[in-house]
Amino acid sequence: MKYSVIFFIAFTVGFFLTSVNAQQVAIPQPTPLRKPADLPPDPPPVAPDFKAILRPLPSGERVGVRPDEQIALTLQEAIELALQNSNDIVASRSDVEIAEWNLKAARAVYDPVLEAQNYYESTATPTASLIGGAVNGSVTQTRFFGSAGINGFTPAFGGNYSARFDSSRTTTSNTNSFLNPQFPALLTFSYTQPIFRGRDFDLNRRNIEIAKKNLTLSDSQFRQRAVDVIASVEQSYWDLTFALRNLQVQIEAVKQARLQLESNRRQVEKGILPPIDLVAAEAQIANFELGVYSAQENVTRAENALKTLILGNRSAAEWAKAIVPVSPVNLETPKATLDQSVEEALRSRPEISQIETAKDINQIEKRYFRDQLKPQIDFVGSYTAQGLAGTVTQNGQGRVPPGLIGGYFTSLGNVFGLNFPSYRIGITVSLPFGNRAAKADFGRVLAQERKIQSQFEQARQIIESEVRNALQSLKSAEARLSAAAVARIAAEQLYDSEIRQFRAGTTTFYLVQQRQTDLLNAKSRELQAQTDLNKAISAYHRAVGTTLEANNVSVSSGGNILRLPSLRDSARVRFSPLKN
Repeated sequence: MKYSVIFFIAFTVGFFLTSVNAQQVAIPQPTPLRKPADLPPDPPPVAPDFKAILRPLPSGERVGVRPDEQIALTLQEAIELALQNSNDIVASRSDVEIAEWNLKAARAVYDPVLEAQNYYESTATPTASLIGGAVNGSVTQTRFFGSAGINGFTPAFGGNYSARFDSSRTTTSNTNSFLNPQFPALLTFSYTQPIFRGRDFDLNRRNIEIAKKNLTLSDSQFRQRAVDVIASVEQSYWDLTFALRNLQVQIEAVKQARLQLESNRRQVEKGILPPIDLVAAEAQIANFELGVYSAQENVTRAENALKTLILGNRSAAEWAKAIVPVSPVNLETPKATLDQSVEEALRSRPEISQIETAKDINQIEKRYFRDQLKPQIDFVGSYTAQGLAGTVTQNGQGRVPPGLIGGYFTSLGNVFGLNFPSYRIGITVSLPFGNRAAKADFGRVLAQERKIQSQFEQARQIIESEVRNALQSLKSAEARLSAAAVARIAAEQLYDSEIRQFRAGTTTFYLVQQRQTDLLNAKSRELQAQTDLNKAISAYHRAVGTTLEANNVSVSSGGNILRLPSLRDSARVRFSPLKN
């Protein structure tokens, strides 16, 4: 019986081993998909003996910033300072001012033009004729001449006018002259009125209307620039907020790692942990210190970006001061549907109003060049009143009417008494053969109209896309923040659990380090998610065109920005004004 049991066990074990070997043999071997790639030859050794030299750590102070001088700054204060000091805003405001001056210059075409001319002349004319009245073969004449006039355009119906008064005192050596000296005078009025081309809409009115629209366009562009500046300030403000909070997280991680190092040192001294765990703890501290220095650099970069937006020039004293954002993180997202957001964007975005203004300018051009297709037919009229008086010469005795005998004022009496009037009325016609230039200009305007319409539809599509993206960013940022908060809570619990297990001796220091790194990364991701949500809210307001309203900013015509009613005066006290 005993041998039977032994035999049975041996038989069973042998059968089992045979089955296992059979199954191993039956397992199919995978066929390689391709041959191993040929690796390039090893590069020649470059600085094979290089090792970083251990050196004292640099100062923890940031470059160009005094840590003892800090400025607490809210987001609204940063926006106000940017609108006051931004060089882009100053340049855009100058564009509005230039447009205003251009409008005044266009309207100045209707300012009357005063003209005056005064001179003295003396001429000697050779004369070989007896009736020429020459003395010694020439006639000498001297004249004091004076002239004054006014001319200009009429604001209505495209007409132009002129009035001119000429007078002189003339002396002559001509022996045949009846008056010497004599005082001729002339008063002339003229007016030209377009009948077809230029009556309803001429070049002057076209330039004025375009200047008006350009002023509207400049206001819209200034508004858009203000929106861009505010959006940039918001993005930079939240970037600085994240950078500072992330620096705090990184520093806290280093402090915790140093505490863990001291704990490990005590346990090594007691023989509980191997000495290598001290090296691991020091390596963890060094790795976390790398994160601190990178975070500190990000703080400086973010702060300099914000200072560039809110300070007027490089000589401002605030460049040497640290900015501390104090506005709370806004986690309240706008509640609006896609249709509501798109409708608001199409109504409020400056790009739409700019294209609408471009349409209006095109219609002005279209009206003007359509008028240029008409024939140029003008009504012209003029009226002239002449006067003459002088001293009668010996040859003129009894030959000169009494009304012409006298001095300068006698001549003026003849002029204003309308004793010698003359007038003219008529029609002038000018029509280029074929008028191809006007037809080409009108065709160009029609093509421009179709182009602007295409740009308008494209702008609407771009706005639709931007609004959709902004809403999706809001939704995604909210979800990421919620997930990041859960991940951070879980990482804290896992880290605390790993610490307890390590102290109980049931886990390794490597796992503690891993949990510590995971917790640091989870905190950083949560901070980044909060910042992304704030920036997504700012991007949403910019996409729907409500950035100004959301920040209590009002832009009026002429490039004027109304002060934010919710701001404190401390921002203007703590920051130096713009220096020229």
